[in-house]
Amino acid sequence: MAPIRPELAGRQPSLAAKVAAVPWPLIAVITLIAAIGVMQLHSVAAGAPAPWAERHAGRFALGLIVIVAAALVPLGAWLRLAYPLYAVALMLLVLVSLVGIESMGARRWLGGGGFSFQPSEVMKVAIVLALARYYQWLAPERVSHPLYVALPLAMILVPVVLVLRQPDLGTAALVMATGLGLMVLAGVNFAYFVAAGAGAVLLAPHLWAGLHDYQRRRIEVFLDPGLDPLGAGYHITQSKIALAAGGLTGRGFGEGTQSQLDFLPEKHTDFIFTMLAEEWGLVGALGLLALFALAIAMLWRMAIACESRFARLVIAGNAIVLFLYVFVNVAMVTGLVPVVGVPLPLISYGGTAMTTILAGLGLSAAAYVHRQTRLRRGDVAAWP
Repeated sequence: MAPIRPELAGRQPSLAAKVAAVPWPLIAVITLIAAIGVMQLHSVAAGAPAPWAERHAGRFALGLIVIVAAALVPLGAWLRLAYPLYAVALMLLVLVSLVGIESMGARRWLGGGGFSFQPSEVMKVAIVLALARYYQWLAPERVSHPLYVALPLAMILVPVVLVLRQPDLGTAALVMATGLGLMVLAGVNFAYFVAAGAGAVLLAPHLWAGLHDYQRRRIEVFLDPGLDPLGAGYHITQSKIALAAGGLTGRGFGEGTQSQLDFLPEKHTDFIFTMLAEEWGLVGALGLLALFALAIAMLWRMAIACESRFARLVIAGNAIVLFLYVFVNVAMVTGLVPVVGVPLPLISYGGTAMTTILAGLGLSAAAYVHRQTRLRRGDVAAWP
């Protein structure tokens, strides 16, 4: 089969036109969110920029440069890279199972010499690109055909299984939800998802038996936090105390007793939203969530403005990723879902998660800057 040669229909816009088309309002919103993260990491370190706030700010500043640089890359280049990047992410997940760094009973990281990263985070971006590439030229009448549903489903399930083996139930669920969400947006018949949901219910006893002991314990504690208040239930118990202590307007910056006196665990990573809510109260917490909602709404509006299906799905897919991060983290620390170790994007300290979000935003910016680009396959056969 002849190679696929996506091309621009018309001339490339000038560099100045591309820079002007970058979604600067979105960048302004995410910068404000990241600034709140820097402020809270400053607070959690008792008013010191080290060790978290200054690193967080530096990573974000570098990420902003990456976003703008990625936005200037032609859309066809990202489309050509979609499958190779997915393959690289998949190979990294395989490497984790072979030579990954083990910590606290889990093997989730690659690296050495003081540097490490989590390949499962890379897959969250790669799966969006790969599925958007898959559906770009798939004829509408084929989208819900069993054969053409099976292939993207396999593209989702293979990395999900690899992530579950690490084990990392939270990230596996996010990769699965992102992939299935993109399939829904691509137009796959919803009956498939209803059938899958029914099958999951029937298989629930077997799925429960397949969980690790600590995963089952987390679910049991989620259903009854008092079951192990000093063990598996300690995190969520302290989180709820901090949330209640914040009240309507909070105790004030740097004045949260649960966080400053170290009752609240993981306060600079997974439970930083609880710390913010204790210091700034319900008003501050809702204000942050409003900023996230604004960013997601802006991404959806950007997706609608795009001409190609690839561009629309890339932006919509990254909007799904951002939504899932925020929803799962906030639901987790408020006791609405079991604790699964998902950070709050741009707020929690952590390089890999921030890289994932900023990379996704960079790809979204590229899709929007080139929103009028028409991708063509020439006379190549219809197989995606």
